[in-house]
Amino acid sequence: MTPMTKTPPPFDPELKAALEALASVVSPTITPADIPGLRSARTMTLPGLDLTLGGAMTVEEITAPGPQGEIPLIVGRPADVEGPLPAVYYMHGGGMIAGDARGGLLDPLRWGREFGLVVISVDYRLAPEHPHPVPVEDCYAGLAWTVENAAKLGVDPARVLVAGTSAGGGLAAAVALMARDRGGPALLGQLLMCPMLDDRNSSVSGAQMDGIGVWDRTSNATGWSALLGDATGGPDVSPYAAPARATDLANLPPAFIDVGSAETFRDEDVAYAAAIWAAGGTAELHVWPGGFHGFDLLAPKAALSRQARAARLAWLHRLLD
Repeated sequence: MTPMTKTPPPFDPELKAALEALASVVSPTITPADIPGLRSARTMTLPGLDLTLGGAMTVEEITAPGPQGEIPLIVGRPADVEGPLPAVYYMHGGGMIAGDARGGLLDPLRWGREFGLVVISVDYRLAPEHPHPVPVEDCYAGLAWTVENAAKLGVDPARVLVAGTSAGGGLAAAVALMARDRGGPALLGQLLMCPMLDDRNSSVSGAQMDGIGVWDRTSNATGWSALLGDATGGPDVSPYAAPARATDLANLPPAFIDVGSAETFRDEDVAYAAAIWAAGGTAELHVWPGGFHGFDLLAPKAALSRQARAARLAWLHRLLD
């Protein structure tokens, strides 16, 4: 490994200060032993969220049938807006090992308020208790049910996009591949925020961020090993588990991909955008200078976080016009 490989890019100064302030609660390294604590911490902090955004959205919890039982969904609708409306089908983050349908949901709900969208967030089952293909099949089943029941949900079935953060971004990319390959819902777009795409965990950015930032190379190994077990990094991993393994990225819906320059997923996300372009597809890529993983969620008031959110809104505006 060269010195260049070891030297990480600097954090944005404002984000660096935020990360230092969060050091007691945000560790760069997650091991399998940390999974119960990680889940417990997220469960304790999320229930108090005002998902109605002060009454701007109506929110209900429903279930959809899945391949192995009911799949919980959270559905948010703009209050006092008649359908059918476009929809965002959202997949939460958590490294495949943690999180629930409330995680990271405030921003999609804000998109719903701004653009008049129905927002559906899927509570897929987690690894290691539920390894691949359970999480992605849960996500796909929920999407298929949403489109099949569009009239009941007040959704325009021709205007549904998928979105996700981190592990959820990887799942969103995988669901887009599955929808294409299975002749499933024709998606309007895919919004992939710092997506987790490559189980091989061998990138330069992974080496640079080893032991620093948020979600380092050891954390990444924890998440992928929980999902894939001994198959992790081997020759037979499905692109529906790790979309970076896909050899055909043609005929996919337009993609928005963003990632920080100072995070593990930087190189795989840049490569995924380049592969979409090479296949003749459409992708908008943003690499936020000095951004750590999930910086806009952990430091929402930082200037770079505001810029990242504004770029997503601009892409959604163009997509939905």
